[in-house]
Amino acid sequence: MTTPPQGQNPYGQGVQPHPGQPGQPGQPTVPQQPYPPYNQGAPVPPPAAPSGGRKVSKLVLRIGVVIVIGIVIAVVKWQLGKSDAETTAVGDCLHNKGTQSAPDLKNTDCSSSDAEFEVIEKFDNTSSVSKCEAVKGTEVSYYQTGGSHDVVLCLKNK
Repeated sequence: MTTPPQGQNPYGQGVQPHPGQPGQPGQPTVPQQPYPPYNQGAPVPPPAAPSGGRKVSKLVLRIGVVIVIGIVIAVVKWQLGKSDAETTAVGDCLHNKGTQSAPDLKNTDCSSSDAEFEVIEKFDNTSSVSKCEAVKGTEVSYYQTGGSHDVVLCLKNK
């Protein structure tokens, strides 16, 4: 094997440069066409939308809305299901819409002629009416069990 002269490409011997390639001495320069050639009047297609990304976010949003609506409905049902005995406070007045043996106490304005009792003490989470024995001024003890929790009211006649 013979060694090529120094400074020359050993693999490029006998290879002629591409005619019209710029930068070669003595070769004319030919303007290059862009590849691939394009139509100047043709519309450019819009970029492809991400597949499924928008669908997933809409689905998550819908699920979130359903959950929030469910929570709101549950809270409203819970609040409406509370009895007046559960929501009353010391100082409130009550009217018995039921009977002595089956009372149905409802909150009423203390200045109303319907006001029969005033709450002087309230005990939550118990059904022990004996707690009212220690409350001065108690004339009637009322307890309610069930619902969301047990309540004992110590009442005085209005």
